[in-house]
Amino acid sequence: MAQSDLVITPVSGKADLKAFIDLPWRLYANDPAWVPPLKAEVKELLTPGKNPFFGHAEAQYFLARRGGTVVGRISAHIDHLALEQPVEQGMGPGTGNFGLFEAEDAETGKALIATAEDWLRAKGMTRVLGPISLSIWEEPGLLIAGHDHPPTVMMGHNSPAYQAMIEGTGYVPVKQLKTYELDITRDFPPLIQRIIKSGENNDRIRIRRVDKSKFDAEAATILAILNDAWGNNWGFVPITDAEIAHTGKKLKPIVFEDLIMVAELDGEPVAFMMTLPDLNEATKSLNGALFPFGWIKLLRWLRKPQARTMRVPLMGVVQRLQSSRMAGQLAFMMIETIRRQAIADYGSTRGEIGWVLDDNQGMNGIAEAINSTVNKIYQIYEKPL
Repeated sequence: MAQSDLVITPVSGKADLKAFIDLPWRLYANDPAWVPPLKAEVKELLTPGKNPFFGHAEAQYFLARRGGTVVGRISAHIDHLALEQPVEQGMGPGTGNFGLFEAEDAETGKALIATAEDWLRAKGMTRVLGPISLSIWEEPGLLIAGHDHPPTVMMGHNSPAYQAMIEGTGYVPVKQLKTYELDITRDFPPLIQRIIKSGENNDRIRIRRVDKSKFDAEAATILAILNDAWGNNWGFVPITDAEIAHTGKKLKPIVFEDLIMVAELDGEPVAFMMTLPDLNEATKSLNGALFPFGWIKLLRWLRKPQARTMRVPLMGVVQRLQSSRMAGQLAFMMIETIRRQAIADYGSTRGEIGWVLDDNQGMNGIAEAINSTVNKIYQIYEKPL
């Protein structure tokens, strides 16, 4: 069809929002690696008043149509907290984002990206980072390696054709995020086992599980470590109290005490590791719908989940320890403690760690030391406006 057949319009009203949410079901119908998200969660993500991200951000969604058929979508958004961050950390003044990108073909993709850029330019932005959907804490980056196997819980998946589409419109890579996988049924190398044993014999160190009966207090402890540990990382944007409360409520059903560890040194919490059973294994067959019967299946799974894969989405050690041997020792101890629990209580055989920034030497070194291998790579791009 001629380019004039392509029409791009802002999302307006319930019908447009539904079409925006529904598009991936058609585009990925024949992709065995795609895991349909729960539509109710996607709608919540996109809705101001339900997603606390919009307490410090604004967004516009766009749909592309040909002959009345939806053939693409994109978001253009601005995180005002990101605008306040130091430029050398990746965000900073004038930086907007695009995300939630889907396109049936290159022509559609090019037009959608140009539309998002125009919206950001009109808002005074001078640079674009993307794709980021929507917050840097949610699904940052474009999958450029690892399309052949499904994503784990809270991770993105996209067509391999999108890399050429985005790079073809002038975007250049600025940061990679990697995920590592490992066979957790195998013991770690002898050197790592000795480091763990030494830590277990050190009276100064305590590795403890979280207490869900003190959920708010434990969340505050983890947040304090996270903000300190990640504060100088590329792309860091502070998490607000409202976002913590929202995320805690959302994750509480899949938070299990023996899968989240806090490391204390001389009685002070200095590190944490959060592990989640791969909820995607339970939801993939639901095809995005909890009703009429999907919720029953999910509830049964949540009561006693048996998950092949465990994902580590967040891990951190306070900055004052990050260049010390203690940082690695605490990390190995938490990983080993959770590894044992995952095998014994959840029937797990595989672990996945990520995302890990490509320049995070400490975390990359830890992953490699326990014989993990990179299984997915996500790319974030930038372009001046």
